[in-house]
Amino acid sequence: FLREQGIYEDVMSRVGKKRLVLQIQREMARRKITKAEMARRLRTSRAQVDRILSPDNASVSLETLERAANALGCQIRMQLIKA
Repeated sequence: FLREQGIYEDVMSRVGKKRLVLQIQREMARRKITKAEMARRLRTSRAQVDRILSPDNASVSLETLERAANALGCQIRMQLIKA
């Protein structure tokens, strides 16, 4: 259905970003890192961290998510798989 509508790639990209955001949120919770602390680590505002951590914000770049992961001592691993 999504392919027929021509939106498959866009939807899959958004799903991937949402998964990354949720993983970052879980890691912050596991380590008891607040949004204020995350903002300090990213050298940005808490409002910006709220935007980064919003699963519905499709405009967050992969580079920004990678910076957030790095601030937690993590890396994002991506791989190419045959569809």
